[in-house]
Amino acid sequence: MEKYVIGVDIGTTSTKAVLYDPKGQVKGYANQEYPLYQEIPDMAEQDPDEIFEAVIDVLTQVIRKSGADAKKIAGISFSSAMHSLILLDQDNHLLTRCITWADNRAYHQAERLKESEQGLAIYHRTGTPIHPMSPLNKMLWLKEEKPELYQKTAHFIGIKEYIFYKLFHQFKVDISIASATGLFNIHQLDWDQEVLDLLEITKEQLSELVPTSEQVIGLNESYAEVMDLPIDVPFIVGASDGCLSNLGVNAIDGETLAITIGTSGAVRMVADKPVTDAKGRTFCYALAENKWVIGGPVNNGGIVFRWVRDQLFAPEKITAEQMKVDSYEILTQIAEKIPAGSEGLIFHPFLGGERAPLWDANAKGSYIGLTTRHTRAHMVRASLEGIVFNLYSVLLILEELVDRPKRIHATGGFARSALWRQLLADIFEQEVSIPESYESSCLGAAVIGMESLGFIQSIDEVSKMIGVTNQHIPNEAHFPVYRELLPIFIRTTRLLQQEFQAISDFQRKYVQ
Repeated sequence: MEKYVIGVDIGTTSTKAVLYDPKGQVKGYANQEYPLYQEIPDMAEQDPDEIFEAVIDVLTQVIRKSGADAKKIAGISFSSAMHSLILLDQDNHLLTRCITWADNRAYHQAERLKESEQGLAIYHRTGTPIHPMSPLNKMLWLKEEKPELYQKTAHFIGIKEYIFYKLFHQFKVDISIASATGLFNIHQLDWDQEVLDLLEITKEQLSELVPTSEQVIGLNESYAEVMDLPIDVPFIVGASDGCLSNLGVNAIDGETLAITIGTSGAVRMVADKPVTDAKGRTFCYALAENKWVIGGPVNNGGIVFRWVRDQLFAPEKITAEQMKVDSYEILTQIAEKIPAGSEGLIFHPFLGGERAPLWDANAKGSYIGLTTRHTRAHMVRASLEGIVFNLYSVLLILEELVDRPKRIHATGGFARSALWRQLLADIFEQEVSIPESYESSCLGAAVIGMESLGFIQSIDEVSKMIGVTNQHIPNEAHFPVYRELLPIFIRTTRLLQQEFQAISDFQRKYVQ
């Protein structure tokens, strides 16, 4: 009897579920979006129960849509966004919403810790850069600015832990998600006692650390009934979305660079042991035994393209919706008419602060080089080029730690755009492979599940599941343009960075 595995990815804007057969072939897909709450400056929260309902919904949908017999579901494995923080009281009731990676309210605490000797030492032990994104800094912020709430907290958890608590009444966290909290010692594979002392908490307030292959059985009967699943179906804890994306595009050999651009983005490679940066600019997170993902995340990926569409091309968006065509495809067609380099127009894509390579929560976006000859078409192409310039800047840091990659595998929503794929190849000056499946984190989660369930001997067998890949050959005619423009992008970023704090202070003072 053929069995199936479901990979679930709990993302920033939606939760996705993909049903796979043992060969990694997609048999069903479901997606459910939910809102991000940004009611005050620097806030970025979600409702944990809305996300939980989305998980229940996509699991229900993917089984029904695929027509698969629920009894043939061998296991359900999870991917999740990193850096989320939820506070629960002693009765396990919510004290907060889910504070996401994009929340910048801990910027004061992050800056103070970053400037201290203690901050760099914590980074080298935990592999998590000192930035408002991390639960460590969020907890420092809550401890200092909401002490009554902090003192009432019995459990500090992330969104995947909340989902598993609701389903199984257990608090478990995989070492992959734990390694992105700033609280986990990547060398000792345990919670870092010095960090716990700094936060004035105990291990009992954190979840039980488990391998990414951990199986949890004993599904809550009421939820099992809703999803039409047996209560004994194994749920595999899985790992973080970034690490699993590397796995899902088969970039785990130490020679392949994985680039992901969804709402945000990342540049990552895999090493066989923990690797940190002397300046604290890269992350180091666990994927599996002897596989560590190092790289840099960027805040500004597809969300920038959405801003360009909504703010600069609103009429075209409306027309596209009326014609039932993809508005992003219209924008890329417009941008394709502009020459490489956008005739000297440079865009700094820091609309939501920035993590790598700047690690500056106060970073702001800008167009540099505007003249009367530039049009909206120039602005959209410059925006796409700016996102890729920023990703290339992250690669330059990685090359200080590991060898230059021999190949590039890319994925994410951006991969649907031929122009964006070509920009990657031209600016990185390397051939870019795009796997047929865009949902790399779901596939990565499923592969972890398949190994846990004994379907495969090793996660290395993902190479057999990738399927067809689209190859993009760089256009060498564009090399001189981008080689000249990229250093200008980096220099102007550094010049502007001197004023980011002042602009942010002004906006916090006057922008309500």
